[in-house]
Order: sequence, then C-alpha cells, then structure tokens
Amino acid sequence: MRIQIVDAFTAKPFSGNPAGVVVLSEFPDAEWMQRVAAEVNLSETAFLHPLAEEADFALRWFTPAVEVALCGHATLATAHVLGRDKTSFATRSGILTATSAGEGWYTLDFPTAPLTPVEAPPWLAGVLGAEIVSVHHTGPDTDDLLVELRDEATVRGLRPDLGALAKKENRGVVVTAQAAGGEGGYDFVSRFFGAAAGVGEDPVTGSAHTALTPFWSARLGGRTELTGYQASPRGGYVRVTLAGDRTLLTGQAVTVIDGELTA
Repeated sequence: MRIQIVDAFTAKPFSGNPAGVVVLSEFPDAEWMQRVAAEVNLSETAFLHPLAEEADFALRWFTPAVEVALCGHATLATAHVLGRDKTSFATRSGILTATSAGEGWYTLDFPTAPLTPVEAPPWLAGVLGAEIVSVHHTGPDTDDLLVELRDEATVRGLRPDLGALAKKENRGVVVTAQAAGGEGGYDFVSRFFGAAAGVGEDPVTGSAHTALTPFWSARLGGRTELTGYQASPRGGYVRVTLAGDRTLLTGQAVTVIDGELTA
C-alpha cells in the first residue's frame, strides 16, 4: 500500500513538521498501525479510510508510542495528500474539516481548547529550567500544560529535561511568549515538548494552537486572527482564527517521500 511523508505547515521541503499518511480501505488492528507509526518514527502518522456516511473519511493518528485524540499537522498533511476542495473526518475529537484556501493552503476546523488556569506543578520550573508566568490545562482532547514564559528569548533558549517530562502524565508541555517585535511577521512564539507521548520536541504542533489561539487572543486585545511561530529547529508558521468554540488553523504542506508500504 502507498505511504507518503509530507512536511506540514511549510511550503519548503525539510522544514515544518513531517507526518506519514496511509490511506486504507478499512482500519486494521490498532497494533499494526502503532507498529507502522513506530517504524516511520515521526511525530505522527495518520491512517484513514473512506466512510459511506457521517464524514468523508475516518481518521486516526499515532505517535511512535501512542494513539492521540487530536493532531493538526498530520491532518494538514492528509488534506494535502487528498487534494480535495473540502474533506470531513470522523475522529476521536469529533468531526473535523479541511478546506482548500487556494494556492496550496488548507484551513483546518478544530475544536477550541477549553483553557483552565492551574497552579504550576512543583516540578515544572526545574524541569523546564525557566521562570513560569502562568499555567493552563488545555482540556481532554489535547491534555497539555500551556506554560507562559517571560519572553521570546526564554522560549527559544529553553533546554528542558526531556527524560523527566517523559515520566509525567500530560501529553505534552506547550511553552509560549509574546513575539519580541513585529519584524518576524508573527504575534506569539511557542515550542512543544511531548516526551510522555513519545515525541521529544515536536517541530510544529497544530493541535497546540487550539489552546494558543484563545490564550493570545485574550491577551492581544481580543484579536481573532493571529499568526504563531513554533520555534523548533525546523520551525513553522500557523495562521489561526478564533471562531468561538472552533479554531481555524491554516497552513501549507509539501510531499517529500512517496513510497510503498510492503509489510
């Protein structure tokens, strides 16, 4: 069967966030999909098959270690592979859609994360190695800790203890700060560490932006259209729009590998 590797949230190969995409006639045993995802060894591998009703496709996502309830970049990669004007997906996080925005851009319609302020866990500052401004839990779909840091330089310079993070219960930790200035073309910066889910540092995390969008909208004068930059070594931009209980994520993608899965 065919397998494609797609770099998402970028128009340039070898940047953004790579994802595997496998289109099936039906879902096989979950153990097989998990083994394929471990073999591909990217942040996520997406598996999908056509549906007769409810949605156009059923869609599931696997890291090298676990199945997750929501993934942005692998959904964008899937939309790019399918190349349709509009596609609906039945997922563990409800019905999601991907719509062509023209010139290789796709907009994903995802649920907005319900942010809940929480006390910083006692271990968090030491594991991150940075002073914490605020902490929010991002709800059941993503189950991350959204951690506000002092400034962009702190976010970019962070060197967390990934071994310690791998022992924690949450899916991941999102660190963020307001952009240092307007020259970069983005409003906020972030990084994502998902060691507990088998992903050390994720290059560009679409699902995290369902929490980053309402967080920064509230802090930037209620603006509903923003641009985030995820400052991983590969890096990537996510254009976001807050639409109440839905968050729209817009990005580009490029196929870098198109091959055959034989096992």
